[in-house]
Amino acid sequence: MRTCALCGRTEQDQARLLLWTSAVEHGRPKDFCEVCSRDNLRAMESKLDSEWW
Repeated sequence: MRTCALCGRTEQDQARLLLWTSAVEHGRPKDFCEVCSRDNLRAMESKLDSEWW
């Protein structure tokens, strides 16, 4: 099971987890659900920490 680092949504379905993104910030892995990933795609591509979103 994964939990979104922004909204707290959880997911267990392996097929739906393919839509999630992951990142390493300050040495810690973080997972983001598909909704948060879409909403913040430009910030992710710019490699901004999630604190700035």
